[in-house]
Amino acid sequence: MSVTAKQLAQFLNLSEAAVSMALNNKPGVSTATRKRVIAAARESGYDFSRINENTAPSLPSQGTLYFIIYRKHGAVVADTPFFSQLTQGIDSGCKKHHYYMHVFYLDEGKNMEKQLRDLVHFDCRGILLLGTEMHENDLVPFQNLKLPLVVLDTYFETVEADYVLINNVQGAYLATSHLISCCKSQPGYLRSSYAINNFGERADGFYKAVRLHGLSTSNSRVHLLSPSLEGAYADMLALLDAGEDLCRCYFADNDLIACGAVKAMRERGLQIPQDVAVIGFDNMPVSTYMEPALTTVNVPKQHMGEAAVRRLAQLIEDRDSSPMKLEISTSLVLRDSA
Repeated sequence: MSVTAKQLAQFLNLSEAAVSMALNNKPGVSTATRKRVIAAARESGYDFSRINENTAPSLPSQGTLYFIIYRKHGAVVADTPFFSQLTQGIDSGCKKHHYYMHVFYLDEGKNMEKQLRDLVHFDCRGILLLGTEMHENDLVPFQNLKLPLVVLDTYFETVEADYVLINNVQGAYLATSHLISCCKSQPGYLRSSYAINNFGERADGFYKAVRLHGLSTSNSRVHLLSPSLEGAYADMLALLDAGEDLCRCYFADNDLIACGAVKAMRERGLQIPQDVAVIGFDNMPVSTYMEPALTTVNVPKQHMGEAAVRRLAQLIEDRDSSPMKLEISTSLVLRDSA
């Protein structure tokens, strides 16, 4: 009679859960433990058909990568299609490079060093860190871990690290240039009331386009709106009801701001794009089913996730590799709002 998983656990002095994860090729145990369990199972005549396979599961060749989603205030990093598509890209990249992926949410708090020590176990080969809401000093505890690290969706000039992010300046420049060319008017800016690096870079792209078209940056009206659909809607309604004069066209820091603002404008009788043209950023699903469909900047989110895993795999192989900043190009998606 073949040995059972329970007997293997007793023989190896491991928990039944650890043996189960190893036999079923699931994350949660180290590569060394997985090899030990499967070797013992083979030697003991374990029936691998119990896990619906005719042969033993193939061994992972690399180990586990941690995808850590850092939240400072949660105003930008939320459960949106942007971050779910980025996660899909990371998962795809892990499979291509034969890594497991563990996803963790980490909220800003006291004693971050201890939080990380409790979180990061010996099976971690490297970290993919979503830094959208981070400041420079927030990176220090992660760098102190001395593990290969790739930071996604932000960049700090003063911190030497590996970064994979969107070319925000390019995307905002393309959007603003399109508005100026189509509307023949000074563009306005629907800017996030929460400051993050990405939005700062988009501001750079916006003002670059204004200057290169021979316009004065001081003449571009800026409205600060919450970076969420409902928040931007409420903020724009308040501005309109207060008698705020609007520009002929606007660039928005993201699609949620753009969609919320457009909803408020339409409720107050404005036609889009006849009265006001609007362009967003991110090409989120909401941009396609709003009325009118939103012109926006497309971000290849899955490609960004795959590129981050590829770079992290290189760092694991070559720890002396020079730090790299990799920017993913954007493109303008023309629809009906501009």
